[in-house]
Amino acid sequence: MSTDTACMSASETARLIAGRKLSPVEVMEDTIARIEHRNPSLNALIYLGFEDARKAARKAEDAVIKGEALGPLHGVPSAIKDLFDFKPGWPTTFGGVRALKNNIAQFYCPFAERIEKAGAILVGKTNSPVMGLRGVCDNYLFGATRNPFDVTRNPGGSSGGSAAAVADGMLSIAEGTDAGGSIRIPAAWCGVYGYKASYGRVPVVIRPNAFAGDLPFVHEGPITRTVEDAALAMSVLDGYDPRDPHSLDEKVDYLSALKRPVKGMRIAYSPNLDVFPVEPAIAETVARAVRAFEEAGAIVEEVKTGITTPQRELSDVWSRLMMPLNLGTFATMKMYGVDLLKDHRADFPPEYLRWIEIGEKMTLNDLARDQWVRSEVYDAIQSVFAEYDLLITPTLAGLPVKNRDDGNTVGPTHINGEEVDPLIGWCLTYPINFTGHPAASIPAGMVDGLPVGMQIIGRRLADADVFAASAAFERLRPWAASYAICEARPL
Repeated sequence: MSTDTACMSASETARLIAGRKLSPVEVMEDTIARIEHRNPSLNALIYLGFEDARKAARKAEDAVIKGEALGPLHGVPSAIKDLFDFKPGWPTTFGGVRALKNNIAQFYCPFAERIEKAGAILVGKTNSPVMGLRGVCDNYLFGATRNPFDVTRNPGGSSGGSAAAVADGMLSIAEGTDAGGSIRIPAAWCGVYGYKASYGRVPVVIRPNAFAGDLPFVHEGPITRTVEDAALAMSVLDGYDPRDPHSLDEKVDYLSALKRPVKGMRIAYSPNLDVFPVEPAIAETVARAVRAFEEAGAIVEEVKTGITTPQRELSDVWSRLMMPLNLGTFATMKMYGVDLLKDHRADFPPEYLRWIEIGEKMTLNDLARDQWVRSEVYDAIQSVFAEYDLLITPTLAGLPVKNRDDGNTVGPTHINGEEVDPLIGWCLTYPINFTGHPAASIPAGMVDGLPVGMQIIGRRLADADVFAASAAFERLRPWAASYAICEARPL
């Protein structure tokens, strides 16, 4: 395996391929060799589409040789997530549902469709929890993914396989989906950069209910090691899609935003969104990290957001709001002859089934009351942006948890002695799925050899502001050296 291409950024790989200084076939062979060597100890990729990837790499090399027009990610290896994410001919288990082990997709999800159109080559699918309804990565079919910084611990979820693969240098870019933090949560625990755009920037195509992605807001987006790679990915992922009724008909110049100064920007810092308990070491790490923006000339002030609903109630609201989408998925499968809840109930963890049972009994009045709480959060966040350009918080309240061996790892149950929902309650991410604002998790530092993430939230539709701040932070507090820990881990 060539060490020249291992851990190379997507942007550099694409530039070298376009300049005929790097072969797409050689890049792919290096990537496959690295995955074969390192993935067994992480369980990050659970489907390997190497035959398809090699064919695509040969085709990509022919295009370079013939001088054809190349996409911005031409020849760059990537992966999609095994949840609501599809490539024709590849299996889709919806996060390790055993009954769906041999379920084969017949269509594309927008991420796979657009990333391939831009020239990237998909090499496989990454691990996810059942139906994505938890902030860790484990399931009964494939088991837990391991964190490359400490293989006894979980990488976070639900896009845990993607974040682990990127942190470990198997890929420079991978797909995440995010309905409660599933891009930002594993990005925080794996020390990588995860970006959730403003709702509508990246199309989400769901059928038979085309409107299912707004309860709460559902997103697709990139997980990368560098801010530039995320900006490059977003430049091909965003834009109008007629199949998505919420899709925005505009493009953002993400790459130009990387050069924008943040001098003079007003940045609000909330250490806990007013209601979340946060481990002291994480709070201290993020409090130090946010001061980097002052070095860049920004004004940083600690604020109260105005959120008053207790975090334990907020997490219950999020779980209930997820039920229409989940129940709709089961109804669709039943329409096609697969009754998962009746015939394969044991494929689902008890924590998940509890929420399904609650969802089945919900009334329209219940849904309306939950939307009132969601509206309170929206108004609170909007009130911050009446005076500030950005809002910064810790991404998560706790450090990576230890993996269990039963396929049912969950997050922490208590933070600072306060009870939190082990599925999502320790994540300061899901309130931003209530609101639809753009948000990133960026590496803020390390605690006991484990990464800590900082969440950067922008005004609605102000994605360029988040990228400008992210790039400024990366220049002042680079984190690339931390991946030496992953590189040196025992295999």
